[in-house]
Amino acid sequence: MPSKITKFLDTHNVRYKTIVHSATYTAQETAEIVHIKGQELAKTVIVKLDDEMIMAVVPASRQVDLAALRALSGAKSARLAIEEEFRSHFPECDTGAMPPFGNLYGMPVFVDEALTKDKEIAFNAGNYNELIQMKYEDFATLVHPQVVTRFALADAV
Repeated sequence: MPSKITKFLDTHNVRYKTIVHSATYTAQETAEIVHIKGQELAKTVIVKLDDEMIMAVVPASRQVDLAALRALSGAKSARLAIEEEFRSHFPECDTGAMPPFGNLYGMPVFVDEALTKDKEIAFNAGNYNELIQMKYEDFATLVHPQVVTRFALADAV
């Protein structure tokens, strides 16, 4: 797990749990292996809204609705960022396993409202075999995400 994340959480006296599991490469696989419902596991998707990269955080069981996110944010364009565009922003993290702490990586964070209804959320800890689980309330206090209604589509692949 990247020390940047643990130092940040520890500095703010946030209680969290680390869940170690065998390597998985999709959020749905991770949810299954650690026995967490797909709607309670948050996945981080890097999106380009116009020329700005943002983190879209949605339940693992869902996909980002780019058209809805574009409309809700007021952007002219929205697309998934390609790895080459964002990899350097996360030097401590495996590509695709970034935690949703945009404030640590210079990116705004948009969270699907569905995740705010969970008492706790879990998310990748920067690699493919660890999760961090913490209270959603603590996450929101630390990250100050923009909560957006309905920008996730059901049935992620």
